[in-house]
Amino acid sequence: MALQQQQDGMYLSEAEYLATERISEVKHEYIDGQVHAMAGAGYNHNCISANILGEFRNHLKGTPCATFMADIKVRIGKDYVYPDVLVDCSQMSGEDYFSTSPLIIVEVLSRSTRKTDSTTKLLRYINLPSLQEYVLIEQDIVSVQVLRKSNHWRSDYYFLGDSVTFESIGLTLTVEEIYDRVDNADMNEFRQQNS
Repeated sequence: MALQQQQDGMYLSEAEYLATERISEVKHEYIDGQVHAMAGAGYNHNCISANILGEFRNHLKGTPCATFMADIKVRIGKDYVYPDVLVDCSQMSGEDYFSTSPLIIVEVLSRSTRKTDSTTKLLRYINLPSLQEYVLIEQDIVSVQVLRKSNHWRSDYYFLGDSVTFESIGLTLTVEEIYDRVDNADMNEFRQQNS
């Protein structure tokens, strides 16, 4: 049975999921044996993801680390999820459809994903031996949360006027750079004050 015909929350074996996900027109995450369809992302979500992808990618040129957005899954045991942005330094091959060694994972939060990203995925991600930083970025307000392995996974928060250092790749970005072109009340007020 093709994944397109299956309902959200349907149970599949890991092998069935992997076989059908490659040909599916809709991306699905696979958690605890259940398939969950991925919803499309809006303007702000895409701006933030693209800003992070672009900055990470440019910074990592010429290194073994690669930055991916949205289409590379992360395998966590028998679960498979699609982070918004990830960095993998394990030199994945062209045949790879998922990462097993992400260094940084970034999730852009929305009303529909906030709970899963900050609970279910958080617990799975921080148990990945390779992961050094997990970043949660709000799209409706300006707030960047970074959890670092070096800080025992405690949260640090960043707001307008702050700079965020991604320690595992040695890159510092301002919060304004992360939210470039984002259209929300915080950014609109910030732009108005600075014009």
